[in-house]
Amino acid sequence: MKHGKKYQEAAKAIDRMNQYDVAEAFDLVQKSATAKFDETVEVHIRTGCDGRHADQQIRGAVVLPNGTGKQVRVLVFAKGEKEKEAMEAGADFVGAEELIPKIQNENWFEYDVVVATPDMMGVVGRLGKILGPKGLMPNPKAGTVTMDVAKAIAEIKAGKIEYRLDKANIVHCPIGKVSFSNEQLQENFKALTDAIIKARPAALKGTYLKSITVASTMGPGVKINVTKLLNA
Repeated sequence: MKHGKKYQEAAKAIDRMNQYDVAEAFDLVQKSATAKFDETVEVHIRTGCDGRHADQQIRGAVVLPNGTGKQVRVLVFAKGEKEKEAMEAGADFVGAEELIPKIQNENWFEYDVVVATPDMMGVVGRLGKILGPKGLMPNPKAGTVTMDVAKAIAEIKAGKIEYRLDKANIVHCPIGKVSFSNEQLQENFKALTDAIIKARPAALKGTYLKSITVASTMGPGVKINVTKLLNA
């Protein structure tokens, strides 16, 4: 992949062989963000898990203390009282079966998170092949299959993010914007890493967190000293 001049200039300030303290890493990420928009700051955690084994899967959610800096659009599958509750709680879209053809036929994806009440999962299940690959399928572990839709919406809007292993056993999560203060990014990073450390599968033998890299949307990656982080 070829990178532009701005990226190459920014990358010169980062020693690829070095592993940085958390505060210094975010300082470098912010200084190396050169895009004209407010870039998202992302964390990439390479684990020693083997996601092919059910007992080594990692999946959950955490509320970031400072939010993500992004307006999150929530779609809720609910009926009756729960539909009304979702609307009052600030859901962007609420519906039931009538949304199926809209998503299937119109390629409608104007939402970032999907929440469903348990009784609606039979309906939502029909969208598994569409929502699943996009990471939008509601899941009890992530708190997105629940009867308490008001609480789920409030947490998502406040900055709740989901973490899960990808096929390469890496967790990718947004933790804020380049415009955040260094302290805000550190606080969000700590909330995420604390949750992931707690989620260590009991079946895993050997090293759990192999490497952690932070980067802005368009910027170069900065490696964090994992040993120092775990011993802090």
